[in-house]
Parts: sequence; C-alpha cells; structure tokens
Amino acid sequence: MLPTMRQTPADDTDPRIPASARGGYVLAGLVLAASLVLVFLYWRNAHAREVQAAEAEFAARVDETSAQLAQRLATYELVARGGVALFASVARPSRRQWQDYVDGLNLRTRYPELVGLGFANYATAVQLSALQQLMRDSGEGLFSVWPHGVRERYGAVLYMDPRTRENLATIGYDMYSDPVRQEAMAAARDSGRPRMSGRVQLVRDDGKPGPALLLFLPVYRAGDHPGSIAARRESMQGWVYSPLRVPGFVDATLDKVAYRPGLRIVDVTAGEELLYADPPPAGAPAFAKSTTLEAYGRRWRLDFSSEPWAAIDARMTGLRTTLAVGMLASLLLFGIALVLARTQLRAERLAARMTESYRRSELRFRSAMEYSAIGKALLDHAGHIVDLNPSLARILGRTRAQLLGTAFDGHFVDGADQPQRGRERDLAAGEGVYRGTRTLLRDDGSLRQAQLTFSPVPGNIGQDITRLVQVEDVTDRLRAEAQVLALNRTLEARVAARTRELTLANRELESFAYGVSHDLRAPLRAIDGFSRLLEERYGAALGAEGRDYLARVRNAAARMGSLIEALLKMARLGRGGIKPVPLDLSRMAAEILAELRAGEPGRTVEVEIAPGLQATGDASLVRNLLQNLLGNAWKFTRDRPDARIEFGREADGAFFVRDNGAGFAAEYADKLFRPFQRLHSQEQFAGDGIGLATVKRIVERHGGEVHAEGAVDAGATFRFTLPAQAPDEV
Repeated sequence: MLPTMRQTPADDTDPRIPASARGGYVLAGLVLAASLVLVFLYWRNAHAREVQAAEAEFAARVDETSAQLAQRLATYELVARGGVALFASVARPSRRQWQDYVDGLNLRTRYPELVGLGFANYATAVQLSALQQLMRDSGEGLFSVWPHGVRERYGAVLYMDPRTRENLATIGYDMYSDPVRQEAMAAARDSGRPRMSGRVQLVRDDGKPGPALLLFLPVYRAGDHPGSIAARRESMQGWVYSPLRVPGFVDATLDKVAYRPGLRIVDVTAGEELLYADPPPAGAPAFAKSTTLEAYGRRWRLDFSSEPWAAIDARMTGLRTTLAVGMLASLLLFGIALVLARTQLRAERLAARMTESYRRSELRFRSAMEYSAIGKALLDHAGHIVDLNPSLARILGRTRAQLLGTAFDGHFVDGADQPQRGRERDLAAGEGVYRGTRTLLRDDGSLRQAQLTFSPVPGNIGQDITRLVQVEDVTDRLRAEAQVLALNRTLEARVAARTRELTLANRELESFAYGVSHDLRAPLRAIDGFSRLLEERYGAALGAEGRDYLARVRNAAARMGSLIEALLKMARLGRGGIKPVPLDLSRMAAEILAELRAGEPGRTVEVEIAPGLQATGDASLVRNLLQNLLGNAWKFTRDRPDARIEFGREADGAFFVRDNGAGFAAEYADKLFRPFQRLHSQEQFAGDGIGLATVKRIVERHGGEVHAEGAVDAGATFRFTLPAQAPDEV
C-alpha cells in the first residue's frame, strides 16, 4: 500500500525558503524607519528656519512700528509748529485768525486722534488782568480763568480749536495749575524745545478714564531768540499745545500694518506708568521684544509681543504640506519595498512549492506506473522501451530486464508496419493522444489483443523520452463483446418472431370478435323479429303474463345487441394509429353539452366550462372521451334539481369533469374503469358498462392517466391528463 502524501503549504518560517526572502520584510521596515527619520530631520530644520524667519519678521515689524510711532509724533510737532509760526508773524493772533488756521489743518480728517490745537497764555497775575481787560476792550468777551485762586504764574487756555462744545469747555483752564502739565510746560519754556507731558486726564473728558498726552511748544515774543533760561522766562509768551489720546494715536499709526504685533507703551521717565496696552492674546506669545523711544523729554518703553505659537504654526501651511508629502512618500516607499519583499517571498514560496510538487508529482507518476494494473511504458524517439511497469512485463510475458531497450513495435504481429507506426507518431504529436488495437505475440506463441494508448510526455533535461504508451489486454473483453453481439442478433430474431406471433394473434382475435359479433347479430335479429310478430299476431291469445314474458325476451335481445355493439367499439378503438392535433377542449365540451341539452330540452343543468382549455391528441378519440365523461355527468345528475356540471383544469395541468350527481362509494373507484362493471341497476341508470373503460383506454393511448373520486349522493370527479404531445402509434 502506498503511503498517504499530504501537500504542506510553505509559510514564512518554512526552511525550504531562503533567509534572503524573509529578510525583505526587515529591509522594508528599515526603509520606512530611515525615510521617516530623514523626513523628521528635514522638517525640524525647515521648522527652525521658519521660526527664525518669523522671529526676524517680528523684529522687523517692531523696528517698523517704533519708527512709525516716532514719525507720527514728529508729524504732531509739525502741526503745532505751524501755530508757533503764526504767533511769530503776529504778536497775538485774534481768535478768528487762530480758528481759520486750525480749520485749514482739517484735523478731524487727517489726525482724528488729536483733540485739537490750542494756545495757553503764560502770565503773572498782573499780566493776566491786563489780558482780560484787553479782551473785553476788543470785544472778545469776558475771559475767566479757572480753577480760581491766586497763583504766581498762570498758563490759561486762550484758544482751542476746532470749536466744539468739549473744546470750548477748556477755554480759561489754567493748565499751569496741574503739576503734570506744569512740569512739561516749564521744561518746554526753559529748554525752548517741544516737551511731552506725562499721562493726564483731559479736562473735556469730565473725569472719564482715558490716557492722554499733551505736546507743548514754547512761544516767545516775536523776533526773540533767548539764549538762556532767564531770557526765555522773560520772553515767554505762552505755549502752542496739542492734546492727543494714546489709543487713537496707536491705532492711527498702526492702522495699515499687516500682522500688527501686540504693544504696551510704558512711560519710564520717572518710574513706570502704563500709557497703552493691547488686549492680551489667547496664548503665550511666541516672541517678545522691548525698545526705548525718546519722545520730547519723555522716555517710553515699547513692549512688543508676537502671536501665539499656534497662530504662527497655522501660517506654516507649506511646511505641513512638506511634512505630509514626506510621510506619504515614506509610506509609499515602504509599500513598494513591502510589495517587493512579498513578491520575492511569494516567488521563493512558489519555487519551493513547485519543487516539492514536482518531486511529489514524479513520485506519484512512478507509483502510478509501478502499481497500475494496466501496462505502461516510456518510449524514446526511436520507439524503444526506456522504462516499464510490472503489469506490462506480465502482459508481454517477459521480465523487465528482457524488455528494457527493445523495440516496442517488435512485440506485435504488425510491428514491422512502418506506415502504421509513422501514423501513430504523427497523431500523437498533432492531437496529443492516439488509440488503437493491435495483435500481441507472446513468447509462448499465443496471440492476444491489446488496446494501445499513445500520449506525448516530456522527459527530464538530457533524457530522451517522447511518449507514454498504455497497454491493456482486451482479448477476454473482445470475446465477451462478440458473444454479446451474437446473443443480441439471436435475441432480435426471437423478438421479431414473437412480434409476428403477437400480431397474428391480435388479427385472429379481431377476426374472432368480428365473426362472433356478426354471427350473434343474426340470431338476435331473428329473436327480435319473431318476438315482434308473435306479439303483433298472437298477443291477445298469450294474455298479460305471456306478453310480459315476450317483452322481456325482446328487451334482453336489445340489451344483447347493445353489448355486441359496445364490444365492436372496443375492438375498433384498439385499431388504427393516433393522429395528434391541437384541440380546443372548451369548444368541444360546449358542443357535447349542447347536444345533451337538445336531447333533453326540459332539464335545467348549471354548466361551467373553463375557457381556453387546450391539449394535443386525436380529435375523434378525445371527443369520445369527453362524450363519455360529460354524458355520465349528465346522466347521473338526472335526479338533482340543482344539477351542476363543471369542466376545467387544475394547477398541476390535469383536466377534470365534476358533477353533483349520484356519485359512488370510494372503495369501488378501481372497478369503474373495468368493462361491463356497473355500480347502479339498468332500471336506475341505463348503460352498457364500457364508457369508463373506453375513457381509460383513450387516455392511456395518449400516454396519460385517469382517476376518479366520489362519494354516494355527493357527486363524482374524474381527472385525466393529456400530454402536450401525444405519442404516435402505428
């Protein structure tokens, strides 16, 4: 018995697969790790460069913002110096002249953060009284100074334009009475240069919080250029000043700056005083820088802060795209390496499987040859035996050693037939397989018939093997087939003889039936004729009882005639062939029932015929079938006042005739189709007893079946089938 062989699939740990194939997965992992590290290093360097660029950009914005703030303050100085120039040309401009000058500057449009441009008069108490008298005399009205009180020096606001309600409310305010303002005013007076005050609360704001600053420019008497502090104090006429709000100043300066940095302005001239601060950002700023701005005698520290890291990172879309593309490329490279590794592994696995399959296939082939009951041999291109199995040695009657290297054709009687051998080789080469039967000559001199099957088979490299031939000894089989053929010929002759005998017997039976019916009809006609003459001529002499006997004789003769006629019909039904044609059973049934109604016009019967009932069969036979079934239904519903007859087709294709007549007992269903079997008396329901037997024979001749169901006084149902194509009969 051969050992059971199982094909074990190679997996990743199969020792038949080289380690290099499994190392492809390791290489793919190294490729992924290396590519991800390179992408991360590149991204980190790029991110550092982006951060440096963002920081440099932030520093540039800080410098730009500081310069813009200083430039804006210089613009305010230029505006105020125009007022100083006006006082240089006119000893004391009138209120109208000052208003016209300020209106020409259009401060509300150009510098909305400036509250206005004003002039504060510098005077002693005596000079102030003279000024008030002068203003009254010139028609400018009463000029009152507040806050009230006697002071050594006054710096009351004389002009303040644009002339708004808030600005007019500041007229007469002695700014020199406020220490913060006084400090800046005195510094401007003594230095001859513009000076900025510290944080103040504007008088016009009525105590509302809001950081504001005042820029003071000294005004000396026309034509004076004092060179010392004492001379300046002696020549001091007043100050042109401009109050400004710090938030408006910052907003107007940085209004058109893109990515405006956060800003805090702290006055650090004497201590720290917050002048302005942007709202704090959502997170900690990424960068911060502080610069110092010298502003007209004041020292400001400008604290700048950038956006949070999150906002800066959000703008680095290109860097994120680079990172995503790098990771995607790494994964793609890993996928390619993985596919190559898997392809290599599959190739190695397939090679291992093919090697193992080839080895097992060769083993199976050798086993099949060795243990096959059919003789097999491998032939070279010259037809010599290269290898063979024991079965072939047994068929040829020699040992394996004796057969190796011999010409295969030499072991057959027709082995020298060169054209035949060439034809076998050509067929085997062209069609692949060639089969034939040849005569084998054994060493003992006996002849055997062998079935040969030639098929091409490739050999190993360097081995000359071209064909495989299978040899099967079919001598016994051919003999058995010859015996079977001889027996079949004998059997066919016997069947033909029996058929002739049966045909002759049927003809003799038909002749006998016709002869009997003919011979019986003559006596019956004589009995009927003489009985009728006897009744006509001697009826009165016979008496009532004699006439009754005579009537019974005549009825029996008529009954006998009907039976003979039925036998003839049965005999004729068995003769002739069936001529199948398409039939409309619905129309045929309607015609039959119309004939029955015409025969008994006084009866009322409910009839239901399904439309479209089609079948294939012999027209006359099928009509006879329906006449018998519908006639029985008509006859056996005679005593029903609500008589009903139904003809239709069921779901399984069977036709049926159903009535609600007298019915029959279920146990007698098999007897209904036997000739002359009656379940009712002749007096109750007349008939010959062969109608249903005729129905069964017609149905069977068409290859169908017929069944009956019923119950006493509950009606009957007859089901029959007609094939779609009735068989032809000869």
